[in-house]
Amino acid sequence: MNHLFDLTGRTALITGGSKGLGKAMALGFAAHGANLMICSRNADELKATATEIREATGQQVEFTVADLTRRDDVAALVKATGNQVGAIDILVNNAGSNLPQLIDSVEDEAWDEIVQLNLSSCMALTRAFVPQMKRKGWGRVIHISSIIALAAAPARSVYAATKAGLIGMARAQALELGDAGITVNCIAPGPFLTDLPAAKLTAEQRQLIGQRTALKRWGQPVELVGPALLLASQAGSYMSGTVVVVDGGIVANVA
Repeated sequence: MNHLFDLTGRTALITGGSKGLGKAMALGFAAHGANLMICSRNADELKATATEIREATGQQVEFTVADLTRRDDVAALVKATGNQVGAIDILVNNAGSNLPQLIDSVEDEAWDEIVQLNLSSCMALTRAFVPQMKRKGWGRVIHISSIIALAAAPARSVYAATKAGLIGMARAQALELGDAGITVNCIAPGPFLTDLPAAKLTAEQRQLIGQRTALKRWGQPVELVGPALLLASQAGSYMSGTVVVVDGGIVANVA
């Protein structure tokens, strides 16, 4: 049954692929045979990650610097992907950010930036790459949402809106694209110990959040690889328009 998870001959674009969850998924996909295009805003991180994955897997890994809060950069990423790796089979819209602000303090600039990065860029990239998938009769689109779309928190109005928007968008896209052989799904991660929470939260805050999960700990980025690989491969061929929650059981805790 191992062939179900085989990505040999497939090409994936993973945004925000230089570190954290994006890097973990990129390495996991390459380890299962996929060639890659990754992007982020940091050239040094991209170069290091691409080199690491190439050396570990022997797969083609290309990269381009792109700030997806800028519409011009989104268009440039589409062009660079075509030039460097050709048509893609798998799109993982992973790049995103969170700028907590209380509702009466939300700034228009912050709203516009987060909406563009977390939601609008995902629509633009999906719109750009779907025609390639239609021609192949096969494709996978994975939007990385969040448990904040399902169970929000104070000062997360902007982030929650964008991540919930991804879920609605995925369901509509799944219905539209299913007969073309393309699946569209969301993953809603919970607390994963990436660079951001490690830097922004105190040890006490991290401990409190970890204790709220059923597993009593934070997730490690590698623990998102399995769910992502399921949705990206033939193993998930009958999954579309759904949300896979990977949260250690924190949404189950209403205490």
